[in-house]
Amino acid sequence: MDPATIGMIAFAAVLILLALRVPIAFTLAAVATVATFFIFAFRTGTFMPERAIRPTTSMVFSNSFDLIHSYNLSMIPLFVALGHIAYRAEITTKIYHAAKVWLTRLPGGVAMASVVGCGGFSAITGSSIACASTMGRICTPEMMRMGYDNRLATASVAAGGTLGSLIPPSVLFIIYGIFTETSISRLFLAGVLPGLLTLLGFVVVIALWVWRDPSVAPPSDERFTPRQKREAALAAWPAVMLFVVIIGGIYGGIFTATEAAAVCVAATVLIGVAQRKLTWDDLWQSFRETCIQTSAIFLIAAGAKIFVAFIALTGVAPVIVNAVTAADPSVIVLMICIALIYLLLGMFLDPIGIMVLTLPLMIPLVESYGLNLIWFGVVVIKLLEIGLITPPVGLNVFVIANVVGKEAPIDRIFAGIARFLSIDILVLILIMAFPAISLLLPEGMP
Repeated sequence: MDPATIGMIAFAAVLILLALRVPIAFTLAAVATVATFFIFAFRTGTFMPERAIRPTTSMVFSNSFDLIHSYNLSMIPLFVALGHIAYRAEITTKIYHAAKVWLTRLPGGVAMASVVGCGGFSAITGSSIACASTMGRICTPEMMRMGYDNRLATASVAAGGTLGSLIPPSVLFIIYGIFTETSISRLFLAGVLPGLLTLLGFVVVIALWVWRDPSVAPPSDERFTPRQKREAALAAWPAVMLFVVIIGGIYGGIFTATEAAAVCVAATVLIGVAQRKLTWDDLWQSFRETCIQTSAIFLIAAGAKIFVAFIALTGVAPVIVNAVTAADPSVIVLMICIALIYLLLGMFLDPIGIMVLTLPLMIPLVESYGLNLIWFGVVVIKLLEIGLITPPVGLNVFVIANVVGKEAPIDRIFAGIARFLSIDILVLILIMAFPAISLLLPEGMP
């Protein structure tokens, strides 16, 4: 059987198994292993399974071993641990508190503070799901207590949680960098301006929503003195320092992304202990949750690495590239088609699954057009970010729904999300039309 045909069948099998909710790590590894076995077994034209066992096992174990021993992969547990430790040391909650103190008098100010708090949390943890879950427990109940419309109270945090995908350090950027062999440090810098632009857009959405319908955000009677505002701002200094260390250190060539992660973890532990906010039990729980979360990511990454090696073996990617080249679409048409594919998959699959499933086919295609892989990475992450709040399987929406329970049904959250999706699409168009938004900081890096 032709390897390209086996590749197409395997790809269809992956989609079917994912639709049946089989875990993606096992789906990718199992399908790639079985399909690779058939490729080697049919290599001579007749089915000879005894000749396929050794090369198949060699391919599976060597690829997974090489991935797990990747230096860049060590960033994931470091940044995940950073987020958990910073949360237990109350560093991340102080960002929200400072934003709330300064913005609470504005119409919809607490919702704006929630988005700003999500942005600050994202600048430390790098996980959208963790951001939505944590900030949802902090912000959403408070807005509901203040009489905020449940659409605004839930959608603002669900949308704000997606900033963890774009604002560095982002786990998705790390995985993208590993699988495309691009600089993770440059990817981090490329996500800064698009992430801040998205955050600003969310704040504008809230302002316009409350301006058109003041009843969705009753004014707050809470008052803060200038001294309280200064104290709240100063209390958030650890979070600002950590962000400066990560971005400033990478941009200035002082640290690699991995070194910045290690320095920030050590600094967070020291700050938490010095401020008496961090106990041994907190550290144990942080490390335990880090191990659970990173183990899941590593399993997916290992399965994806085996699948990538299988795709290379089949020669499917060159076939697709040749077919697209023969059709000769413009770059604009190509990017629109890619965006539609990612948006469609984002309605049903999780971000990591979409990325590892599509990159083996998309990257050769993008390279054939001479497009910048750093810029394309930002476009991909933005599309995955949109998928986190797109029905019917918007993961962040379901995270918030679990936090608020019966106070806000799923359909109410999605009703509020529609406004934030509009700004996401606008930012996506700007990123695609003006690559300088993504490339300005990376190109200035030494």
